[in-house]
Amino acid sequence: MIEITGLSMHYQLGDARIDVLRSVHLSVAPGQSVAITGPSGSGKTSLLLLLSGLERPAQGRVVVNGTELGQLDADGLADLRRDHVGIVFQSFHLLPSLSALDNVALPLQMAGQRDAHARAAALLQRVGLGGRQHHDPSQLSGGEQQRVAIARALVHRPRLLLADEPTGNLDDHTGESIRELLFELNRESGTTLVLVTHDPDFAARCDRVLRLHDGQLHDITPTPAPTDALPA
Repeated sequence: MIEITGLSMHYQLGDARIDVLRSVHLSVAPGQSVAITGPSGSGKTSLLLLLSGLERPAQGRVVVNGTELGQLDADGLADLRRDHVGIVFQSFHLLPSLSALDNVALPLQMAGQRDAHARAAALLQRVGLGGRQHHDPSQLSGGEQQRVAIARALVHRPRLLLADEPTGNLDDHTGESIRELLFELNRESGTTLVLVTHDPDFAARCDRVLRLHDGQLHDITPTPAPTDALPA
């Protein structure tokens, strides 16, 4: 689902060049769940932006679902995200003039789906907002807006979900229900999950755990403890 080769990214801060990613390589199989951990400012969000095509790398290739992102123009990248990629970033990017229901239904409407509102309503029910679907974002708490953003990212059943601290603004009970929803999607639909998280328990539930440090990705997936051989 994802193939990254020699990926580098930097920012210019005055006369100084800040290297965020340095020749990163990564391969993620379809249906895998991957947690990306690391200290604040290490480039985790930048990596998600590159995977979504919302940022361009200084060097390297990003291939998502068999398509090299560097070969697509802005319209092609938008089509890829609309059809195959769900994104949850820490800034919710909800449209303030639309209700929660309309915000979630929007990706389906843009794709010409006739059942957009029915599917959006069903997903809002699953994230615990069935009674708030006609509220505007300004009438919702931060945690409720986060759940709307998650529902919007999931409503078109993406092949790849990119999520930056998807439960960071939620209380423990709601956060656990959202985590269960993400892993249900992974199991039921084979959706590939790439999650940025500071929660070690959340990360440990993923198939792989990667740590981003000093511009490099390191696989720190715990090795399962060996099981004792059964007696003959």
